[in-house]
Amino acid sequence: MNTTPTVPQTSPVSAAALKKSAAALVPLLRENAARTEADRKVAEENIAALSEAGLFRLTVPRRLGGHETDVRTFLEVTSELARGCGSTAWVTTLINICNWNVGLYPERAQREVWGDGPDARVCGVLAPSATSRAVEGGLVVTGRWGFASGSLHAQWAVLGIPVVDAAGQQIDQGSALVPMDELTIEDTWNVAGMRGTGSNTLVAEEVFVPTHRILSMTQALQGINPTEHKDEASYRSALVPVLALVLAGPLVGLAQAGMEVVMASLAKGKGISYTFYERASEAPSTQIQLAEAAQLIDTARLHLMRAADDIDSWAARGEYMPFETRARVRMDTGYVARRSREALDLLLSIQGAGSFAEANPLQRIWRDQETGSRHAVINPAIAGELYGRALLGVEEQVTPLI
Repeated sequence: MNTTPTVPQTSPVSAAALKKSAAALVPLLRENAARTEADRKVAEENIAALSEAGLFRLTVPRRLGGHETDVRTFLEVTSELARGCGSTAWVTTLINICNWNVGLYPERAQREVWGDGPDARVCGVLAPSATSRAVEGGLVVTGRWGFASGSLHAQWAVLGIPVVDAAGQQIDQGSALVPMDELTIEDTWNVAGMRGTGSNTLVAEEVFVPTHRILSMTQALQGINPTEHKDEASYRSALVPVLALVLAGPLVGLAQAGMEVVMASLAKGKGISYTFYERASEAPSTQIQLAEAAQLIDTARLHLMRAADDIDSWAARGEYMPFETRARVRMDTGYVARRSREALDLLLSIQGAGSFAEANPLQRIWRDQETGSRHAVINPAIAGELYGRALLGVEEQVTPLI
């Protein structure tokens, strides 16, 4: 007799409707941005509003009550949220990508997370900073995982672990799905930017993880996953391109937020000190810098969406993205970060030293941008190196994460 609880499948929600929901939340997120930063965690009012709008369910399977969106829609939503608050957009991104990761696991594991409803949230760190011991039915894991964005708002975590045999020899690298109530959180996130993400350290002490909640990362890197639902295109997407590219969504949104702050200041008649320009908007230097910033933001968004469309199209065809294209998506991710930073730098120059007044939101936007864009998977220099090697057919690579 089947006792598995039935979860009602949701009707598809359009990308336009999800983006509209995100846009509607921007004023709230903007209002709570300073408090989110001061408290070093996303304001609970934001979390409740995002949950009510279904924006933590972007990547939850539709058969379990989620939206099961494509990558383009994911990025449109998170970049929109970043117009209001970088930390909130980053947490929404990380929770949704970890939820997507759970969609690669067997259905048994997925139902343990979402069997009671689609609003359970997952955080994660895939670096295998742990030790494992093989026991009957699974592994016992001990470890520490830093930079766990969204951990203050999650019920589950996906954590990188070594997979070992009975002799203690490592035979694979895995991702363990663990309830948050079996972990502790160490308050270690004291940083200059993205302060509200609560990217603290997760700690496990002798935690048992059953076999069905351990995903082989070696196989996942090849597009081989244990989910029984091979017809769900979203979970056929190439692993690393997705994991990397989603981090760039908030960066474009932050650059756009900076543009909006500066445009509002110019509209109020801001001048340029120590010049004859009573209105900065009348200065050709302002006009040129503003145009260049807008073009850089457009360029970043075009690369972001081209990469998203490539991921989605290969997944829709049921084909694993080829190596060179995966490498190019890593390059695109770094390129988006660089162009977004350059745009914000120009906007800061237009606004002048007043940008850095504590009362000016531009300084927080800048710090969030500078911090988020330096995530290790985004690194533009490494992305350029690995893409160049791929173009030249050099077999030896600098990372397995392609």
